[in-house]
Amino acid sequence: MKFGLQHIHQMTYNSSLMYNLRIAIAFLGTAFVPYFLNFQLATIPLTLGVVAAGLSDIDDRFSARIMNQCYTYIGFFIAACSIRFLFPYPVLFAISLLFACVGWILLGSLGRRYATIAYGCLVVSVYSMLSVHLFEQWYMQPVLLVTGAIWYGVLSTLSSVIFPTRPVEEKLARTYTSLAGFLHAKSNLFDVDMNAQSYRQSWIALSKENSQLVQLFNEMKVALLTRLKGDRGRKGTRRSLQYYFVAQDIHERADSSHIDYQIIAAHFKHSDIVFRFQKILFMQGEACKSLSKSIRHHTPYQHNSRFQSAFDNLNLSLKQLHMQYPDDPIWIRAFHSLYKNLKSIDSQLRNLETEQALNFEDLKQENLLTDDDLKGFSDIKSRFIQHFTPESVLFRHAIRVSIVLFVSYLFIQTMQMSHGYWVILTALFVTQPNFNATKRRLKLRIIGTIIGVCVGLCVFYLIPSVEGQLIVLVISGVLFLELRSQQYAQATAFVTLLALINFNLDGGLGYSAALPRIVDTIIGCFFAWLGMMFIFPDWKFRRLPRNIRKAFSSQCDYLNEIIKQYVSGKNNDLPYRVIRRAAHNSDAELASVISTLATEPDYDAQKKSLAFDLLCLNHTFLSYIAALGAHREKIDDQSIIQLLYQAMEDIKGVLIHDEMPDLTVKNVLQDMREKINQNQTDNHASVLILQQLSLMFSIVSQLRTLKQNLSYDQDDTNAYQPF
Repeated sequence: MKFGLQHIHQMTYNSSLMYNLRIAIAFLGTAFVPYFLNFQLATIPLTLGVVAAGLSDIDDRFSARIMNQCYTYIGFFIAACSIRFLFPYPVLFAISLLFACVGWILLGSLGRRYATIAYGCLVVSVYSMLSVHLFEQWYMQPVLLVTGAIWYGVLSTLSSVIFPTRPVEEKLARTYTSLAGFLHAKSNLFDVDMNAQSYRQSWIALSKENSQLVQLFNEMKVALLTRLKGDRGRKGTRRSLQYYFVAQDIHERADSSHIDYQIIAAHFKHSDIVFRFQKILFMQGEACKSLSKSIRHHTPYQHNSRFQSAFDNLNLSLKQLHMQYPDDPIWIRAFHSLYKNLKSIDSQLRNLETEQALNFEDLKQENLLTDDDLKGFSDIKSRFIQHFTPESVLFRHAIRVSIVLFVSYLFIQTMQMSHGYWVILTALFVTQPNFNATKRRLKLRIIGTIIGVCVGLCVFYLIPSVEGQLIVLVISGVLFLELRSQQYAQATAFVTLLALINFNLDGGLGYSAALPRIVDTIIGCFFAWLGMMFIFPDWKFRRLPRNIRKAFSSQCDYLNEIIKQYVSGKNNDLPYRVIRRAAHNSDAELASVISTLATEPDYDAQKKSLAFDLLCLNHTFLSYIAALGAHREKIDDQSIIQLLYQAMEDIKGVLIHDEMPDLTVKNVLQDMREKINQNQTDNHASVLILQQLSLMFSIVSQLRTLKQNLSYDQDDTNAYQPF
C-alpha cells in the first residue's frame, strides 16, 4: 500500500503526464456529455473550443490567469459572433477578414499575453467558418465554443491551484538540461584530436546550444516574474529564483574562454592536462542533468563524490605543468583561471541545496527586471506605433497573413469549394514570421494531413460505432496538444483525424471530407508559400547586417559594464544582469539568423561560409568578455584601468564605427603580450585582464573584416519591399 501511494505521488511530478491527463478529461467531457444528452452536434464546437483554449493557455499566477481567461472568452465570443453575422455577405466578410486579421496580430505588440489571446481568437474565427452551418440560432455556436474553452480553463486553473509551482519547476528543469548540453558542447572544444574543420563545427554547435539555453533563460525569467508579482514569501518561488541565478552564474563561467582552445589542444596533445579539463566539464554537464531530474522529481540533489578526486588530480597536473614551463606564465595563468572557474561551478553545484534562500527584498528587486503589463493608454499607443513600420517583424507578419487569408477566401468563393475553409485554416497555421519556419511547416503539414486522412479512413472502417470514434477523438485531441510544439507532422495527423471524426458526427460526412482535406491542405500550403516568397519576404540574410551591429553593440555594453566593476568592485546588481542578458540574447539572435541561411534561396554560398565564421568568432569574443565578467573584482592598478578604458574605446571604434583606432590593434596586442611575458605584476586580476584583452584584440580585426564583407549597399528598410 505504501509503495502504491509513493508511486502515485511520483506520478504527480511527471508534468507531461499530468498535462495529458488534464487534456484527456477536457476532451472526454466535450465528447461524451453531448452523447449522453443526445446532442451529438454540440461535440464539434465544444471540442474546437477546447483546442483553441489549449492553444491560448498562458502560464501565469492565479489572479492573472483568471484575467487572461476572461479576456480570452470575450475575444472568442466576439470572433465567433462576427463570423456568424458577416458570413452571408461575402464582400463585407472579405474586407472584415483582411482588417481583423491585421488587428488581431498587431494586438501582440502589447505583450506576450495579448499575442497568445489574439492567436486563439484567429483560430476560433476559422473554426467558426468550418462549423457555421451547424445551428440555426446565431448564438448557439459562439456559446458552445466558449463553453468548451471555459471547460478547459476550469481544469487548467484547478491544476495550477493544486500544483502552483509545477510549471516553473518544469521550466527550471529544462533550463538545467539545456545547461548540461551547453557544458557538454563546451567540453568538446578540449578534444585534442580536432582538426580546423571539426573545431569550427564544435564552435557552431556551442553557439546553437547557447542560443537554446538563452531562450530558456528568457522563458524562465518570465515565469518567475509573474509569480514574484503575487508572491507572499512562498518558499518554492524563492528556491526557483535561487536556482535560476545559479544557472546564470554557471553559464557565465562555463561560457568564459581564457585561451585559444585549438592552440592548447595542439600544444598539449600528449599531456593529460587538456583531458582532465574536458573530463571535469563533461562531469559538470552530467551533474546539471542529475540536478534537472532532482527538480522534476522533488528529490535532493546528490553531488558526485568523484569531483573531489578529479579536481585534486587536475591540481597536481597544473603543478607539474608549472615545473615543466617555468618561463611561460601565459599558459599557466590561463589554466589556473580556467581551474578557478571550474572550481566555482563545482562550489555552486555542491552548495546549491544548502544555500540560504534569498530574502524578499531580493525578490522584489528582480521583479523590476521587466514588466510586460501595460502602464496605461500612452503605453498602449507607444507599443502600437513602434510596430507600425515595415521594419517590424510583427507588422510584416500581420500584412502577410491577412493578404494570404484574404486571397484564400476569394479563391474559395470563386471555386465554390464545399470544405474550402480548410484552405484558410492551413494557411493560418503554416504561415510563420520567417521563411525557414514556414518552409518546414509546409512539408510537415502536407505529410501529416495525408497520414491523418489514411488513419481516419481506417478508423471509420474498423470502428464504425459512435462510442468508439469518440474515444479515438479524445486520444487524437490529447496527442495533438501534446505533440504540437515538437512533432508537427504527427500533431497534424492527429488533428486531421480529430477533424474527420467531427465531420463524421455531422451526418456521416467523414468519408466525403477525406479527399477535400488533402486537396485544401495543399492549396493552403501553396498560398502560404506565395505569401512568404512575395509579400514582405523576410529573408534572414537581409537582416544579418543589423543583427551583427546589434550583437557587437551589446557586447561592447557588456564589456563596458564589466570594466566599471573592475574600477568600483564586483556587484551582481540589476544593471549588470540586464546588460549581460542582452549580450547573450543578441548572440543567440545572431546564431538563429545565421543557422537558417542555408535554407534560404539566392544567398551566396561564400557569404554563408563567412557568416558561419562570424558566428564562431562572435561567440568566441563573447566568451572572452564573459571570462572577464566571471573573475571581476576591484583593482587599484591605475595603468591597468587606463588600459581597460583605452581598449574599450579601440574595440568600440573597430566593431561599431568601423574605424582604425589611433593606437593600432597590432601595437596594443604587442604591448599587452610584452607586459604578460615580463610578468610586470603579481596581481592575478591584472594579469587576467591583460590576457583577456590580448585574446580580444587577436580576433577583433577579423570580426571587423567579416562585418564589412557581410554588409550590403542597400539600406535596411529597402530590404522589406513587398514585391
